[in-house]
Amino acid sequence: MKSGILVIDKPQGVTSHDLVAAVRAQLGIRKVGHAGTLDPMATGALIIGFGQATRLLNVIVDHDKTYETTIRLGQATQTDDAEGTVLPSPPQVVERIERVTQSQVENIIANHYTGNIQQVPNAYSAIKVDGKRAYELARQGQVVALKARNINVSEYSLLGFKRTVADNGQAVIDIQARISCSSGTYIRALGRDLGRELGVGGHLTYLRRTRVGRFDISNVSLSQHVLTAHVVPHTFRDREGLYQTKNKAILDQDRAQILARAISLVQGAKMAMPSLPVSLEQAQALEHGQFLNLPLTEPAAAVLTLEDKEEHLIALVEPRGKDTAKPSAVFPFEPTYNKPIQEASGKQIGSR
Repeated sequence: MKSGILVIDKPQGVTSHDLVAAVRAQLGIRKVGHAGTLDPMATGALIIGFGQATRLLNVIVDHDKTYETTIRLGQATQTDDAEGTVLPSPPQVVERIERVTQSQVENIIANHYTGNIQQVPNAYSAIKVDGKRAYELARQGQVVALKARNINVSEYSLLGFKRTVADNGQAVIDIQARISCSSGTYIRALGRDLGRELGVGGHLTYLRRTRVGRFDISNVSLSQHVLTAHVVPHTFRDREGLYQTKNKAILDQDRAQILARAISLVQGAKMAMPSLPVSLEQAQALEHGQFLNLPLTEPAAAVLTLEDKEEHLIALVEPRGKDTAKPSAVFPFEPTYNKPIQEASGKQIGSR
């Protein structure tokens, strides 16, 4: 398999790019990318494409996502998660946290943080401000003012409500939640804003992504494709000759096992977007960048089915006018055997 989609259950303590590097090392190819960053603290579904499947990543990254998280109410941190420094709490926070109830939290979530809302991303995020990442400016002590953006939260379910004590002896509340949301939503910001709304501060102590579009690692039917990894310390010498140690991701599967669990290019495309059956004549037209006279209302994957039921991804197409489909990305068609090609109808079109 030269191209495919990998679903990796990312471990805590490494970046998404670390997993991309691990895949490159195991498969021995450079053309590898991921669809949506997970912070080092986060675990769960990381979708990685290799070969021609990297061209599907821009489609997959825009899909809605589902997370499981723990939000600690009563403490705010510099980064809005457990990796940041705990910020000083106002004197009233002790009394306020005692008065917070589960029904109060549920009402605030339902009235303020569900549906179409505006969200200001975290200062410690990868959003670019004047050509620089926001987190780089924040680490330099600069005030980062990010604009609010429109997001959609389709589910924000409270799964648990527990009063506990933080490491510094402060009374806090840990709530467990499941959140389904549009692409571009910052779960850290949802935790931050809930704490602010209650007047007690809040940050994430746990975050796990379980779903990206139809790639749901909690679904039994996808379990045979899920890859796992572990984290090891890696010591190296930097450009200045100093030794540094950082975490490194190691896949638990070897090359053959990775390829055996990979989702094929055509199946990955069909999971990422609607599919459009095309004939061999239409496939050949798309390969040459020609438009098709087909009514299309949304982007789709043009798929050719051969007589032996083998499917091939020909192109990604998008609407152009009322009754025209335009190829936005074309995939080389490589038949398995050098013999006349027949589509599912049995019609023979030349040979390759």
